Amino acid sequence: MSARLPLPGWLILLGALTAVGPLSIDMYLPSFPALELALGRGAELTLACFFIGLALGQLFYGPLSDRFGRKPPLYVGVALYLLASLACALAVNIEQLAALRLLQGLGGCAGMVLGRAIVRDRCDARSAAQAFSLLMLVMGLAPILAPLLGGWLLLLADWRAIFAFQALFGLACLLAVHWSLAESHVQRGAAPLALGSILRGYGALLRERHFLAPTLAGGMAQAGMFAYIAGSPSVLIAQYGISPQHYGWVFGANALGLITASQLNARQLARHAPAWLLQRALWAPALAGVGLLLISLLWQGQPPLWLLLPGLFGFVASLGYIGPNAAASALAGQGERAGSASALLGALQFALATLAGLAMALGHGGGSLPLAAAMAVCGLGALLALRLQPRAEAAPQPA
Repeated sequence: MSARLPLPGWLILLGALTAVGPLSIDMYLPSFPALELALGRGAELTLACFFIGLALGQLFYGPLSDRFGRKPPLYVGVALYLLASLACALAVNIEQLAALRLLQGLGGCAGMVLGRAIVRDRCDARSAAQAFSLLMLVMGLAPILAPLLGGWLLLLADWRAIFAFQALFGLACLLAVHWSLAESHVQRGAAPLALGSILRGYGALLRERHFLAPTLAGGMAQAGMFAYIAGSPSVLIAQYGISPQHYGWVFGANALGLITASQLNARQLARHAPAWLLQRALWAPALAGVGLLLISLLWQGQPPLWLLLPGLFGFVASLGYIGPNAAASALAGQGERAGSASALLGALQFALATLAGLAMALGHGGGSLPLAAAMAVCGLGALLALRLQPRAEAAPQPA
């Protein structure tokens, strides 16, 4: 199937499944003060546990989906997310909530990894990149809308209502998967699952440079955006005195840039191959990151805001081109092991993003310099990672 339709029904459902991650991350951020008042300090721990679940869970769902099809593991993952969300709403202490958030992440990542695999099953490389560009609408809108929805629920009830809403969302997704999503992986593997064979499969993927190069390129760029998410509040609010409300507008403007770029990318895919667009788009975060680092060094960590904000915008907006084309390029040609490839792609990229977030957590002080340095390293790393591709595959492809 092609993704040429304006917004196919199956793609809308995959968008909802992809939204589980950002919805579960951003929606309960406004509830941190009330949550800690009720359960004790450690709200950040619950977020970290969810991240761990997201990263690790992907490695399991991919091989399972290659063996049994996409829908059975999707049933398991969404059902686990639903039950864990209900349990989170009933948690009695912060340690219990952290453990339940780990389970919620293990379930919620199923839609992310299997969504990419289903797109690969239904689309060729160019149509897959178009479909991923449409899914970037969800990834861009969720960080804007989820905190607003969480804040609205806090006005009507307490923090437990947020997890109750997530459980209802999981139930709706589970029913939609059952009634509306056709199985896309009909040629399933016959070999029994074994840890050794799974590890060998991942090892083989890591040795394939046409998979590894775009995966690392997309992961490094995504890590730079994760550094921005983790570091920009302290820089913009604490250093420059931007109010939390105005910071939301800055964050939203950058997310809007990402959305706009992803839709421009979808249009340009009618004339250019995903690999061709990816090669050129990777220059944007590299130049933006280096530019941010240079102005931070020149102004000793306190550059003018009018110079800082365009660099942040350019870096984040470029992900609208890089994310869809990197995923489509990495998954092209994977065939029957698209699930495993999607799982490894997600796990590697999320691991890089988590490392960037940890680096920002350790890099307090120095004004904008730590953030600019992290984004410069990630931008240049993304550009260099694509050089791992074999020369013939790295050459621009005709439209």
